[in-house]
Amino acid sequence: MKIYRKIFLLLFAGAVSLGAAAQVETGGVVRKRSGRDKKKTEKTVGVTDRMQSFYEKKNTHDADLSYMREIYRDLDLTKAENTPLYYPEDVIDGRENLLRVILGAVIDGRIPAYEYLDGREIFTDQYKVKVGEMLDRFGIYYTEAKGSTAKNPKYHIEEADMPTGQVLNYYIIEKWEFDRRSNRMKTRVEAICPVMKRAGDFGGEAKYPMFWVKFDALRPFLAHQYVFVNDDNNIPQYSLDDYFTLGMYEGEIYKTRNLKNLSMAQMYPDEDMRKQAQDSIDNRLRNYGKNLWVPTREEYLAQKEKEEELAKSIASGDTIPGRTMVAESKTVKKSSARTRKRTSTAKKAKARKVKSSSSNQPNSSATKSVRRRKR
Repeated sequence: MKIYRKIFLLLFAGAVSLGAAAQVETGGVVRKRSGRDKKKTEKTVGVTDRMQSFYEKKNTHDADLSYMREIYRDLDLTKAENTPLYYPEDVIDGRENLLRVILGAVIDGRIPAYEYLDGREIFTDQYKVKVGEMLDRFGIYYTEAKGSTAKNPKYHIEEADMPTGQVLNYYIIEKWEFDRRSNRMKTRVEAICPVMKRAGDFGGEAKYPMFWVKFDALRPFLAHQYVFVNDDNNIPQYSLDDYFTLGMYEGEIYKTRNLKNLSMAQMYPDEDMRKQAQDSIDNRLRNYGKNLWVPTREEYLAQKEKEEELAKSIASGDTIPGRTMVAESKTVKKSSARTRKRTSTAKKAKARKVKSSSSNQPNSSATKSVRRRKR
């Protein structure tokens, strides 16, 4: 019995001592962290490996695709739809623009950058960019950051040296894929390239593409940055990741993947023909899924009516269908008003004829009413 009592007292004393030690630690005593604890906290802050693996998507196998097309677009940041990528120019309340997010992840060694090959982009280790040489090539001042090594170099760019005002365009690679399993057309961004604008050697402005980064590797960093889509609502409801995945940007097609590896400017030197080809490709991609299904009766009749109106406008020699349609609608309205007047007068004439014909009968009520009106 005494043995059990001693064991109980020892356990009670141990529990009291542990509770007192916990109170001392939480009562303002600073405990020095070891190097292992620091590494753990550094890994948990920001984007973790788990987040990166969450945003990485496996490409759909070619056997599951019935259609795929690779499109290169040029996003002009001076357009209203693309301004969320440029602003804010400076860091405001922790919000950064797209260039700061991309360049910050690249110089910190978090994501790799790949060479701009002007055509067939290859995202392999052979074509990875050496960040220091790239910064020297574009004249961006930097210093080596803490923790930089020969194998894993890290750099730091001061706020005044960040070239946010010079990057006014972005090149993106889009992939349009029709998945036969879901019977849906899917669009995804594969890579992004910042494009720097500077004065050319012979006057004017020249574009200098910097490097490519894979969109899947960049997505965890974009998911933390929220942007204003328009000025009507000042609550940042969409992240930069949402901005690209939902296709909220606006960009013209400057190249499609082809056997000759030619750009749209090389294939269509004339500006009007190039614009027509760009619109044709864009419409074909957006309507690809719709054209696979049999239209309803209403859709068929509406499409047939549009084709007839277009054929009439071409036959009349009008090259602008919109004007023809407006003119036709106005003439139809005028003619309808005239026909209404004619029909109303014809009805009145018919009614008078009927009344005059009924006036031959002496005892009819119609003749009496007509005589009273005359009086």
